Amino acid sequence: MISESIWKSLLAFASLIAVMAVVLFPKSVSAAPADEEIVIVAFGDSLTAGYQLPPDAAYPVQLEKALKAKGYHVRVVNAGASGDTAANGLARFDWTMPKDADAVILELGANDALRGIPIAETRKALGKILKRLKARNIEVLLAGMEAPRNWGEDYVEQFRAMYKSLAQENGALLYPFFLQGVALDSSLNLGDGLHPNAKGVLIIVERILLDVERLIDRVRAKPRKGS
Repeated sequence: MISESIWKSLLAFASLIAVMAVVLFPKSVSAAPADEEIVIVAFGDSLTAGYQLPPDAAYPVQLEKALKAKGYHVRVVNAGASGDTAANGLARFDWTMPKDADAVILELGANDALRGIPIAETRKALGKILKRLKARNIEVLLAGMEAPRNWGEDYVEQFRAMYKSLAQENGALLYPFFLQGVALDSSLNLGDGLHPNAKGVLIIVERILLDVERLIDRVRAKPRKGS
C-alpha cells in the first residue's frame, strides 16, 4: 500500500509536469496537418497571369494540378497582372493579396529588366513586398529573372544578384530563374519570344515543382491556422 504522503507527492509531481508541458510545448506550436488546405498565391506579371493562353493553361493552374497529382491539398491562386513591374506589384499588393494566403511565389522583375529600370528601384519595390509578406507571416518562394544583355554585363550581373540578396535578407526560398529551360527556345514560347506557350508552362512547372514542395514543407512546419 502506498501511503497518503507518497500519493500526495506523486500528485504534486504530476501537476508540475503538466504545467511544464503547457509552458514548454504550447498548443500553438503544433504543425499544420498534412490534410489541411494550403493556399499558395502566384503573384507576378504576365508570365504568371498566362498571357495569351487559355485560362486552364496558365502556370498557376498547371502548378496546382501537378501538386494535387502528388497528393498535396493545395489551392494555387493566380494573382498575375500582365505588364506589371515590381513597383506596380507593390502598388496593388494590399488589395490583391488574399487574406488566407499561406505562401506566395513572387515572380516580378521581367518588365523592369526589359525597360531598363534602375536596379535600385526594382530592388526597393521587391524588398517592400517581401517585408509585407514577412510581416503577415507568409512563406515566400522568390522567382528570379534574367535581364537582357543589351543593357550591359554589369546590369545583367547586378540584376541577377539582386534576387539572391533579397531572398537571403528576408528568409525567402529562391528559384534563381523562373524561365529556366524555356527562355530562348522558340518551340516553348509564343511568337513574341518572351512568353511561354502551353508546353513552356509545363516545363516551368516541372522545374519549379521541387522548390514549391519545399515551400509547402515550410508552411506545414508552422502553427496550424486558428491555433
